[in-house]
Amino acid sequence: MRILHTSDWHVGKRLGRWDRMEEHAAVIDEVVGTAAAQEADLVLHSGDLFDRPLPPVDALRLVLQALVRLAAGGRRPVVVVAGNHDSPALFEALAPLLVGFGVHLVGRIKAPDDGGVVSLDTEGGRAHVACLPFLRAAQTVDFTERADRWYGAYADRLRRITETYASAVGRLVSDGGVGLLVGHWMVGGVAVNTAAPRGERELHLGEAYAATGASVPTGMDYVALGHIHAPQPVPGARVPAEYAGSLLQLDFGEAGEDKRVVIVDAEPGVPAVVRSVPVTSGRRLVQAAGPWDELAARDDLDEAYLDLKVETEGPAPGLMDEARERFRYVVKVTARYDRPDRPAVTAANRPLGELYAEYHEVTHGTPAPPELVAAFRSLEEEVAGASD
Repeated sequence: MRILHTSDWHVGKRLGRWDRMEEHAAVIDEVVGTAAAQEADLVLHSGDLFDRPLPPVDALRLVLQALVRLAAGGRRPVVVVAGNHDSPALFEALAPLLVGFGVHLVGRIKAPDDGGVVSLDTEGGRAHVACLPFLRAAQTVDFTERADRWYGAYADRLRRITETYASAVGRLVSDGGVGLLVGHWMVGGVAVNTAAPRGERELHLGEAYAATGASVPTGMDYVALGHIHAPQPVPGARVPAEYAGSLLQLDFGEAGEDKRVVIVDAEPGVPAVVRSVPVTSGRRLVQAAGPWDELAARDDLDEAYLDLKVETEGPAPGLMDEARERFRYVVKVTARYDRPDRPAVTAANRPLGELYAEYHEVTHGTPAPPELVAAFRSLEEEVAGASD
């Protein structure tokens, strides 16, 4: 059986002022084309179809059409679990509408015999897929023991759930087929660049959400994981297991990462063979630093989204305007210069507008422009009026 594993599409995500729907459409076209060219029998999507729980209509339309196209008239089943950016309720509402097209959405963690394990016939044989959507730290799961015992270490809870799934899948594959698990969680030891913002929510990347390699159960032919956007094998896994990674470079912490889908050839009783197929659609994200004259002379930056750190002698209020005039896709510009130590901003019951002006001066080394302070105060008044 040949499986295509993809993950973390985050359709609907913007980058600064840039809407990236055309890039998402292009890269998803690549995935659909790769599934056909590789003659995949099954598609596993390990979560974060969307960037937020209630996606805009154009994002919803693009994703639903893509899933139906991937399913190829039901000849190539598609299984998707909800990630931490997805709405479990939306997944469960859409699931009955899509199952007739060969698309299986799993929004909530369920008992193996109540939708937690999906058994499917594919052109490459029978597949038994354990489905583990994102588990939130305070979430109770009571199909293996009493709910009041689930408020323990996150890693232990996750391990117990996957062991329950592994046992169920083991019983099913004894009658034939391959055993698979698709899920959305972080295993400690993953390699990610945290020097800049990333597409993964930092709230869900800390120690409270870190599992161990023991959360990847043995006995599975392949484990397809999502949540980590940097493509890589799952650390500590004792069976073939991969983070497929995101399809686009979503934030500057992902700048320079090569993106891919994973192709898996699985056969009962034989170790799965895993390989990557690159995806190339989408604009690059680049962080560049140096004096303005040197940056402005670089033509390799013309077609990339840019995070520029410009070396200056002091505050440069017009720097963003100059950068936008030179580079069409500039997202962030920061002036870098020696700044004197300044006292921290303290609240002390002072007006928010005054605090914002002081914050701006401490952060940027230059007084806040009057029009910016006025806009802040106008917004403050609007918010205050809306709460009355």
